[in-house]
Amino acid sequence: MSRIPAALAGHPDRLRWNERYRAAGYAPSFTPHPLAVRALSMPLPDGPVADLACGPSGSVLLAAASGRLVTAVDASDVALGLLEQEARRRDLAGRITLELADLGAWQADPAGYALVLCTGYWDRGTFSAAVQAVRPGGMIGWEALTEAARRDRPQMPAEWCVGPGEPAALLPPAFEVVSQDDVGSEPATRRRLLARLRSEPRQ
Repeated sequence: MSRIPAALAGHPDRLRWNERYRAAGYAPSFTPHPLAVRALSMPLPDGPVADLACGPSGSVLLAAASGRLVTAVDASDVALGLLEQEARRRDLAGRITLELADLGAWQADPAGYALVLCTGYWDRGTFSAAVQAVRPGGMIGWEALTEAARRDRPQMPAEWCVGPGEPAALLPPAFEVVSQDDVGSEPATRRRLLARLRSEPRQ
């Protein structure tokens, strides 16, 4: 990885996730997320994929192996280092751009991506930016915690969890929801969204 940006040097998210990924016994599985598997099996326009808060992502590797260019964004340099090592091992590094960034400050290319994924993070501002990064005919796949997750972790900030009907309720009208489901044991603590930006305006 390149040098650490000053804004991230002491960032709590970077420090917390670096500690987790450096922990003894941690070994990434590089298993693609189900949303990535499903989305990449469906018709998509030409163009790259973005995986936000990716960690050591198997979804990034799956998209690259399918022939897509992929932008992998995370605040943890340790996570991106693990991903880079595995990408090199699979001879996929040339298709993957690693971006060490705080998602709150990340600038997406408008309509730049055929698929935008985020499967372990929630912030309404980031979601709004990600929606704008989807190109016509492309898709957004998102998984985030629900309010039910705070029952076991009441200290967790409420803003880390999606509200009723979210994230689908936050989509612009040009998007068509393919699916939005709560997953996990009851009460379901995670919600998955898959939605497509229409190629043509709704009549």
